[in-house]
Amino acid sequence: MTKDATPRRISIRPADRPGDLGWMVMAHGELYAEQFDWNTDFEALVAAIVAGYATKHAPETERAWICEVDGERAGCVMLVAGDEPGAAKLRTLIVSPAARGLGVGTRLVDESLAFARRAGYERVTLWTTANLVSARRIYQHFGFTLDAEEPQRSFGHDLVGQTWSLDLRRP
Repeated sequence: MTKDATPRRISIRPADRPGDLGWMVMAHGELYAEQFDWNTDFEALVAAIVAGYATKHAPETERAWICEVDGERAGCVMLVAGDEPGAAKLRTLIVSPAARGLGVGTRLVDESLAFARRAGYERVTLWTTANLVSARRIYQHFGFTLDAEEPQRSFGHDLVGQTWSLDLRRP
């Protein structure tokens, strides 16, 4: 995938093909190690999230998506049931460096929020870290608000964990 002035074919599809879930784990592990020097603890966390989805998700209320640019995987996200009734969690959003600036992250979050509304969720929450500025901009664009943040030692670094939420009942 190369960045140039040529129009790109961007499509979002369910993450239901062989290799999709493995790609989610690999993309997170490799990209976050390269960009932030995070250790394999992060890849293990993503692997656990993806494995939980793979083994016990409810298709009518939980989904995962892959975004392809020119036929290649370039991003992903999943929406799963949250810990409270009526709440969902947005998980594993990532966009490959070659696809950044194409609106992939925004399209993935938009798709997941539209599904959350159709599935009857009232609220969506997510957890991220303060250093993921581009992801935070996407969340803020959709109206997510910061609920809590806490310094922590994770993935081999001192980080600030953040919890964000969106009330889907608001227009």
